[in-house]
Order: sequence, then structure tokens, then C-alpha cells
Amino acid sequence: MSILPSTKPITTIGIHTYPDAQEVIENVFDEVVRRNPGEAEFHQAVREVLNSLVLALERYPELRRERILERLCEPERQIIFRVTWEDDQGQVHVNRGFRVEFNSALGPYKGGLRFHPSVYLGIIKFLGFEQIFKNALTGLGMGGAKGGSDFDPKGKSDREVMRFCQSFMTELYRHIGEHTDVPAGDIGVGTREIGYLFGQYKRLTNRYEAGVLTGKGVDWGGSLVRTEATGYGLVYFVEEMLKMQSETLEGKTCVVSGAGNVAIYTVEKVHQLGGKVVACSDSDGVVYDEQGIDVPLLKQLKEVERRRLKDYIQYRPQAKYMPKGNIWRIPCDVAFPCATQNEISEDDAVALVQNGCRVVAEGANMPTTPEGVRVFLEAGVLYAPGKAANAGGVATSGLEMSQNASREQWDFETVDQKLRKIMQNIHQQVYSTAEAFGVPGNYVHGANIAGFLRVARAMMAMGLAG
Repeated sequence: MSILPSTKPITTIGIHTYPDAQEVIENVFDEVVRRNPGEAEFHQAVREVLNSLVLALERYPELRRERILERLCEPERQIIFRVTWEDDQGQVHVNRGFRVEFNSALGPYKGGLRFHPSVYLGIIKFLGFEQIFKNALTGLGMGGAKGGSDFDPKGKSDREVMRFCQSFMTELYRHIGEHTDVPAGDIGVGTREIGYLFGQYKRLTNRYEAGVLTGKGVDWGGSLVRTEATGYGLVYFVEEMLKMQSETLEGKTCVVSGAGNVAIYTVEKVHQLGGKVVACSDSDGVVYDEQGIDVPLLKQLKEVERRRLKDYIQYRPQAKYMPKGNIWRIPCDVAFPCATQNEISEDDAVALVQNGCRVVAEGANMPTTPEGVRVFLEAGVLYAPGKAANAGGVATSGLEMSQNASREQWDFETVDQKLRKIMQNIHQQVYSTAEAFGVPGNYVHGANIAGFLRVARAMMAMGLAG
């Protein structure tokens, strides 16, 4: 059964004259740039979505009348605050915290917290904007948000991280709640940080509100598979893409950028499904292992010992380490960018295509530049944008919220099956929407239009409060 968004008009109206759809798109983008100066990542994310939505605005002119795009591009709430904390030497530091609650038409705000020196308002808005559509595609009742700080947990002691998290939550707690805004982890925010944040929330509110944060430890309200979810879900999505071509991952050579949570479990699931990942990377360089990346070793180095990827070759001498190497120059069938935004340039995309890459699936958020995306689409590469392909993480966060609400904990197999089904449904929805709007096989347009229409219907139903 198709789960394509209804093609019936969103509302019945009389005869009206509307601005041309392309004109609306250009006006909205110009206004976004004017109102949000210097926020290049946010501008890029908005442009990428708007380019797909001409088709939707032409089919549904009432969306233009109600200015749904203009409303969608303006966050419902933007919170910026000071975070003061003390290091182990007694030195006081001041960082900046953010929470952008972008859209709540489908449910409470939902999106991760990122602790990294690169964080500023534009990054948070780009991530929050993407989160609106990603969350909509899961089919779960979640709005879009994102937050974080320019704090760098790397090189900090556990006590320093704890003091920072407590100070961060001392301000954030007044803006969140299980029916209001439910943060999770992202870059720099794992189970350790979530634990410190949750403890401070509990102290301040005198409530054990388990559903207020996701990504918790399994022993105190977390969900099994949450650690694996983004990587596993990414591979499940690619599995569905290949099925449409009567292919599987069996025997495919893959490369995975990054060596964090998403990358590690992408590698693991690719191997489970018969593919072989020959390279991964961190910010210092690239490891190439022709025999296939050793997953237990990778986990030990990165998750347990928190070491750099260059140490991999101490235990696998047949592997090669390339300082500051470019992973996208390694021949592969499938590429999984799982590190950070804009890591695949136009030149990288050309190199991948020339070396035989046929599938690119984004585990990170917006890891391919617009020029790179154009190269992939023009070359006929199966290209899965992050808002669809990496939705497994937030989908499993939604499953964690469900378990918290019912005071249950499902076993690994149950959560994994639910995750796989959600990713299959997302693929079907995206694929069917692309076909229905006359762009078959274009996962970018399919994902953007499908997510947008679900949010737009909710906003229309709620009137100007939506």
C-alpha cells in the first residue's frame, strides 16, 4: 500500500490569483538571507529544500496564500544564553548556549545538542531546519529543533564536562519538557553528557521526567539500539534503494567517512549485510584496510580508549594510514559520508563518480555541497540525502520516548525491527513522492516534498497558530 501524501487539495478555496511558485521561492530565500545575515549553512539548507518545493507550490497554490514557506523558515523560538563553568584548575570559562525550537506542528520539538567549537547560531538553525523534515518523514509525532554550544568536550576531564553540562542545563531546563521540547545527543554529546544533563534537570525540577531527554543510558530509561540507530538505519535505507535496482549490498566495496558513532555502526551493519568497508577517517587522516575495517578494533580505539584513528595500524599492520588523506579518492561502490557538513566538494563528487561509485548515502547532516549533489544527480548516482537516510537516530529517539511514556523497555530485536520498518517506510514514502511529482528516482525532491507536505498539512489545520 502506498504511503504517498494525499494528492487532494489541502483546503477548498475559491478562485484566487497567486504569485508564481518560482517567484515565491526566490522571495522567500532572499528574505531568509536578509533576516539571517552571515549564516551560510542555514542559507544552504533552506536553498536546498526550496529548490524542491516549486513542484509542491504549483500543485497546491493555497500554500502560497497561507505563506507556509515564510512561516516554516522562521523559527518559532530562538534561545541564546551564557554558560559559565569552572575547570579543574579553578579557571572560569564562558561559553554560549543555543536552542532553536523551529517548528512544533507535528509534536514537541525534537533534535540533538551539539558541543563543538564550530557551533554558532547559523549551524544550529541549519540543523534545526533539516530536523523539521527529517522528523516528519519518520511518521512519528515530533517537531523540529536543535541546540548546542561552542564548548569543546575534547581534552576535558569528566568533572569539567559535568560542570559545563550542569551550567548549560541550569538555563536550558526552563525551556524543555517531555511535552514541549525533547533534546538528544549529537556531535560531542553522548551518553556521558546526557547523564550529566539529565541529573541536573532532575535536581532543578524535582521530577524524574524520563522522556525529557533521549540518548540516555539503558539502565536509566534509555533504549537499546539507540547507539547503533543512525548507522543501522542508514544502511537499511541503502538496502531499500538497492532493492529497487534488484541488487543488494552483498560484495559491494564501501567507504565511510568519520569514526564516531554513526560511522562505526554503519561499518558494522554493512559487514552484517555482506558488504565490505575498506576505509574510514577522522579529522587527522584516513585508514585504508583492503581486507575490511576491523569493527571490534575500531570500537575499542574510539569508544573505549578514545584514541585517534592513526593507532589502528599498530594492530593491523597490513592497513595504511594517510595523514590528512582524502577518503573520497578511494574507489568504491557505495560512499557513506558520516562526518560533518560539506565534506564532499564538487571535485570529490567527480572523483567518486569517475572511480565507479554508484550510491551515496548521507549519515551526516548536509555533508555534500550543492555542487557535489549536482554532480551525483547528473551522473545518475543513487543519492540519498541525510534528512531521509540518517533519520534512524531520531526515529529511535522517538521509540525511546514511547518506552519512557509506558514505563517499558523493549529488547534489542524489537527495537531493531521497528527501526528497520521505519526506514523502509521512509524509503517508500520518498520514492513514491518523487514518482508522483514527476521526478522518479530523485530522492532529494522526494524527501523534501514528502516531509514538507506533512508539516504543511498540520500547519494549515491549526490556522495561524500552526
